[in-house]
Amino acid sequence: MFATLSDRLSDTFKNLRGKGRLSEADIDATAREIRLALLEADVALPVVKDFVAAVKERARGAEVSGALNPAQQVVKIVDEELVTILGGETRRLRFAKNPPTVIMLAGLQGAGKTTLAAKLALWLKDQGKSPMLVAADLQRPNAVQQLQVNGERAGVTVFAPEPGNGTGDPVEVARRSIEEARRTLHDVVIVDTAGRLGIDQELMKQASDIRDAVSPDEVLFVVDAMIGQDAVNTAQAFLDGVGYDGVVLTKLDGDARGGAALSIAQMTGKPVMFASNGEKLTDFDVFHPDRMASRILDMGDLLTLIEQAEKTFDAEQAAKAAAKLQGDGEFTLDDFLEQMQQVRKMGSLTKMLGMLPGMGQFRDQLENFDEREIDRIQAIIQSMTPAERANPKTIDGSRRARIAKGSGRQVSDVNQLVDRFFEARKMMQQMARGGAPGMPGSPGMGLGKKAKGRQAPQQKQAKGKRRSGNPAKRAQEQAAAAERPAAAAGSAFGLGGDDAGVPDDFDPSQLPDLSKYLK
Repeated sequence: MFATLSDRLSDTFKNLRGKGRLSEADIDATAREIRLALLEADVALPVVKDFVAAVKERARGAEVSGALNPAQQVVKIVDEELVTILGGETRRLRFAKNPPTVIMLAGLQGAGKTTLAAKLALWLKDQGKSPMLVAADLQRPNAVQQLQVNGERAGVTVFAPEPGNGTGDPVEVARRSIEEARRTLHDVVIVDTAGRLGIDQELMKQASDIRDAVSPDEVLFVVDAMIGQDAVNTAQAFLDGVGYDGVVLTKLDGDARGGAALSIAQMTGKPVMFASNGEKLTDFDVFHPDRMASRILDMGDLLTLIEQAEKTFDAEQAAKAAAKLQGDGEFTLDDFLEQMQQVRKMGSLTKMLGMLPGMGQFRDQLENFDEREIDRIQAIIQSMTPAERANPKTIDGSRRARIAKGSGRQVSDVNQLVDRFFEARKMMQQMARGGAPGMPGSPGMGLGKKAKGRQAPQQKQAKGKRRSGNPAKRAQEQAAAAERPAAAAGSAFGLGGDDAGVPDDFDPSQLPDLSKYLK
């Protein structure tokens, strides 16, 4: 969604790197680039003007001129200003003291209200609530049936007394739904209303009548994030005609420029509360302004990634796998497959990788990533026998041919999987035990830098001892050297040969533990 804006801002900040101090020309040039980036992203003009003015004012202040790294400080300023125009703090749902809590959805036709109603219901269900969907959109053909299907997929109750398709009274349906929720002990009611145009006064009045009939605790305005600058006009029309408490952005996974998300909160004064970023019912979450700003600036969103992992991963399975990697048992292909399946449950791998900092520069590779790769890996592993999965070293050439035939893959695919597994297991074991090859801080790694222009002491060639030019004196020195025991060549500790100077009962295991000095 914010790819264009993110790329433009990244290019702008690159021009500031290496500058010890920002001049007035640098600040003006940076502000100009930020203004162009926001306008290209379809951000409303008044929002752009306020944003750029705030950045310029702070960039000229002492917080930048006294900073060690002005470029990083400007990025920090832009990040904080982005958080401000996105709404500042995260806004949570307000629940009624006396259930049921009534949530009313309103918005334009085609904004995705019906699908979003089911997503919100599923999200509330995961929060421990008992939601009920209300089919009050009796205008659009098959809207009631669509809500019923989505409600069944989400596993929530749907109140639909009228068939819709232009028949029935939506205000009466909404009023009766509150009584039904009390009778069936549902603590949240989500009312899906008909989509309308901002200029359709009749439908706007219908929405107002539904609002007056059910007295909702929250009215959410559902807006398509790809609508562009017109989103502000539409949002203002709904605010004047119906009124709402918060905004829900849909289709954030689209390829539009995302100006609506950066404009609505600032122009209407109403916070963005939720965001929908996919077609699945689980592609829905609370909108965090600070995390969205980090994504726009390509600084990642690790908090959301961690939250998704905590919801998806089985803690007991993860602990068992970690114990095996630390040496308590053998990490097998079955364990490897379990971990891959857990990752798959988190959702799209492309989206997860996109939450890592700095992944904007690999956007093309992420877009070309094949999500079905895990399915292929699963097919290969499940074509193996239990003994082969437990001990992959037994998989010889004939077995690999059989596995490839059983999984519908090539023998080269099986070879690559087995080789990757051994490499991944070795790396994970080393990391689980306190370090990985080539990584700073790994035990036992020689990480000292060689002094420039100087040869390391152990690499210096030993010079031969100078001999006297007097033949008589030289013969005397040779005789004295022959009487001394020869020291072992290359012995760093002055010991003799292999066993010289070492007691017969010496036990190396009795040496003190020196591992703590290697960390």
